[in-house]
Amino acid sequence: MSDSPYADLDRPPLSEAALTRALVRPGALWSSISVVARAGSTNADLAQAAREGARQGAVLVAETQYAGRGRLAREWTAPPRSGLTFSMLFVPETPPARQGWLMLLVGLAAVTALRRVAEIDIRLKWPNDLIVGERKLAGILAERADSAVIVGMGLNVSLRADERPVEQATSLALEDAACTDRDPLLRAILREVESHYRDWEAAGGDAEASGLRAAYLVNCATIGQEVKVELPGDRTLTGLATGVDADGRLLVKTGGEVQALGVGDVVHVRRPGPAAGAP
Repeated sequence: MSDSPYADLDRPPLSEAALTRALVRPGALWSSISVVARAGSTNADLAQAAREGARQGAVLVAETQYAGRGRLAREWTAPPRSGLTFSMLFVPETPPARQGWLMLLVGLAAVTALRRVAEIDIRLKWPNDLIVGERKLAGILAERADSAVIVGMGLNVSLRADERPVEQATSLALEDAACTDRDPLLRAILREVESHYRDWEAAGGDAEASGLRAAYLVNCATIGQEVKVELPGDRTLTGLATGVDADGRLLVKTGGEVQALGVGDVVHVRRPGPAAGAP
């Protein structure tokens, strides 16, 4: 197949100029939008740019990644232009202890934007996934670079069934979304992220006062679920996810106690259905 970005007419390239005109303006959060044909990892490249003086609000979008990473160093791959792969640079003025909310904030903003534009029921899975049912639509990864925080997202847009890296992956196209045009999708997500970020910063990073925690709880499919959480050191914890605390940690009730987890890979455990004749 040709290397031209126009070879697959169902997957046209993004326009850096058009995105810049729409999103970069005086007083806006977004200071620059860069679209590159290929990147190793947008998070790693933007972190390097931050160390070299890039400003808050820089956004790096890659049409394809060859060294993309998810949480726990998992590989993230997708065909060129089949999704949105981008990273955002934040330099929060909020206390470091509250900055764990940034990844959750981006997830909430993306769910809000995609529900409106794509018109499908998307939910959050703590701490970093967007899901449709139990199928993974997008993943988010936050990393620190000195005083900056880089938050990256990989969203499956036009991924086809035979292109899925794992069976439980899905895409907007596979879910019959109302919109699979990456340009308006990216614009909507970035505008929603800006709105949520402004409110959170204005509240000093207080997720309660800004309304972030309440909105997250409403949109998180993990809350109320029996979960198995894989923890560092090959440890596993099972219990009932009861909420998210003021620092963004998942609260899991197990053995009569509630534990607050700041990291972990969560599996939603299917509850057994009711017995025949049960209400």
